[in-house]
Amino acid sequence: MRVDAITLKQLRALLAVAETGSLTGAADLLHQTPPTIHSQIKNLEGAVGEALLERAKDGTGFHPTTAGQEMLAAAHRIEANLSHAERQILALAEGRRGHVVLGTVSTAKYFVPRLVRLLQDRIPDVEISLRVANRSEVIQALGRGEYDLAIMGRPPRSVIHRAIPLGPHPHGIVLPPDHPLAQEDGYAPHRLMQETFLSREEGSGTRILMERFIERLGEGQSPKKVEMPSNETIKQAVLAGLGIAFLSLHTVHDELEAGRLALLRGRDLPVMRHWYLITGAADGEEVPPATQLCAREIDALSGAYLPQFKT
Repeated sequence: MRVDAITLKQLRALLAVAETGSLTGAADLLHQTPPTIHSQIKNLEGAVGEALLERAKDGTGFHPTTAGQEMLAAAHRIEANLSHAERQILALAEGRRGHVVLGTVSTAKYFVPRLVRLLQDRIPDVEISLRVANRSEVIQALGRGEYDLAIMGRPPRSVIHRAIPLGPHPHGIVLPPDHPLAQEDGYAPHRLMQETFLSREEGSGTRILMERFIERLGEGQSPKKVEMPSNETIKQAVLAGLGIAFLSLHTVHDELEAGRLALLRGRDLPVMRHWYLITGAADGEEVPPATQLCAREIDALSGAYLPQFKT
């Protein structure tokens, strides 16, 4: 048996004869001539080394031999595999399959896992890899093309293909429930400047927003700041009474709901910002279909994955 001599045209001719029972019927089905079908069958039988078709006893048509039945089974499997490949390639072209790298600032890690879970339900054949970093690192990764999409607060001025608003992003000052300022309906700016602010590292979007808030409020005064590497560390430090913190309220939703942390009320609080979905693409580079689909699905969710916080 010369497998390398078998062609798809030959197998399809065999399938057509088995379906119609005749060379003429197979020719009509495949839009070919009966001699062409006959030639394809003979060449296939020569490659296999066995007769694949035999005439019916009443002479009305053809039916497969035992060897022919084996080749028909193989031909059906090949056609099924080709159909599957066609569907997969079409899905890739339409973005229904593929791989998307989603980068997020560390503040977003409190809700992005839920977003990824929702996306798995909506586009199950698109594989999503999640990357978490601070704002400056996310922007750099977008510029290098390492992230297909990114979720952050204020959009960067560079490496933007498109910035899609996702929903509100409130920020506020949190403190221990027994802190004197927690018992007040407002605050005096000079009094707030006497507190120790527990702060994220340089490059953090929360740090940038905190410094702008203090600059507007402090009128030249600057409070003491203690830098810490993560929101979790800051929350624990606030609970321990080491200071107060300006944080995204989405990072402290559970602690506020449980009463383990309190929210400062008063002038210019909470500070309202928005979450954005950033699609990064190099100059002249098209956004892959899977990335476009993922972005559309995230947009369609309308922020359903964001913590619900009453301010």
